[in-house]
Amino acid sequence: MTRLGTALRRVAAVAACLIAAASVPSPAQAKPEPKAPREFADLRAVAPTILHEIRYTGPHNFVGVPVDGYRRPLCILTRPAAQALARAQRTLLRQGYSLKVYDCYRPQRAVDHFVEWAKDLSDERMKAEFYPRVEKSRLFADGYIAEKSGHSRGSTVDLTLVRLPAAPARPYVPGEPLAACHAPQEERFPDNSVDMGTGYDCFDTLSHTDDPRVTGVQRANRQLLRGVLAAEGFVNLPEEWWHFTYRPEVFPDTYFDFPVTERSLRGHGG
Repeated sequence: MTRLGTALRRVAAVAACLIAAASVPSPAQAKPEPKAPREFADLRAVAPTILHEIRYTGPHNFVGVPVDGYRRPLCILTRPAAQALARAQRTLLRQGYSLKVYDCYRPQRAVDHFVEWAKDLSDERMKAEFYPRVEKSRLFADGYIAEKSGHSRGSTVDLTLVRLPAAPARPYVPGEPLAACHAPQEERFPDNSVDMGTGYDCFDTLSHTDDPRVTGVQRANRQLLRGVLAAEGFVNLPEEWWHFTYRPEVFPDTYFDFPVTERSLRGHGG
């Protein structure tokens, strides 16, 4: 075989490899990112005065790092749930309060992140704040972590009340000293919400909405939040004063996994 023939064969082989590589879909093409059904909406478009502090987009949460699937600090909800929150907000504004959301729709990949974190008993970086009186090995048995969450169905929200005018909320600094979530309000991490008796996501029986140890102003604040939301169709989870689900749910049996980002809602109306 001549040198020219050998060179032509090599060129042909390289060209064939390039064509084959071009024909193989990239990971993004092979598995496009899931999108939200049209029944979902950005809460800001429905109730723009509701305050947002989406904890899982940053490190100030029980995991201590941004959680999988939370790409933007958005509150995405099914439209009926968002509209019900808008009605509740109008009621509260007349009384000098605003709602503040901590978490809304939660992708299944975020729930999976929680499960994997809970299995790693060596990672207790946020224990002193979020579960100081619970052993991490008990988080599954005690119901604080589960493999499915109602948040992934899109009609569940974690929220609180803020007295107006809202004071600015101090940002959390990773590595700063932690304070127990069940401590008196003046000792907990500063939050511009009213005193609910514990901080948000406090893995403690004191977080039970009707815990008898919660009295006075703290109990009144919990009752105000629950009462206003109940009037608009929300049902409280008794173990968490901040957790409410709108009923009837639009997707009572479907757990979604689209990421929390504007792109997931692209093409939706307001």
